[in-house]
Amino acid sequence: MAKKILVVDDDRSLVKIVESKLQGAGYEVITAHDCVTGLQRVAEETPDLVVLDIMMPGMDGTRMGEIMHNDRMTRRIPIIFLSAILTKEEAALTGHVLANDLILAKPFDGDELLAMIQNVFQDRE
Repeated sequence: MAKKILVVDDDRSLVKIVESKLQGAGYEVITAHDCVTGLQRVAEETPDLVVLDIMMPGMDGTRMGEIMHNDRMTRRIPIIFLSAILTKEEAALTGHVLANDLILAKPFDGDELLAMIQNVFQDRE
């Protein structure tokens, strides 16, 4: 059974590109364009991994990550944060990104994201 990945980003063209890349690698992909919808998708779909943009209007990705980390039903779902401006160290200072969360700087290469996802799944086997 294919692993299910939720992609949350307000940049619709980026979501389409990531969705296409992940589907091409055999993953089931669900999407959201804001964090409120992202949290709804997490509750409805129980993804195996979330690819989550940090900078979004309204609720940002770090807040969504914090909510997921504090919920016993979702705390074990790995998150790969996407950021155009924050490094992992800077994001960790916000308190919402944990040491085991991954951050990928934008712009990024699709193969780099794929490798990161594959590593997450290998580490969990």
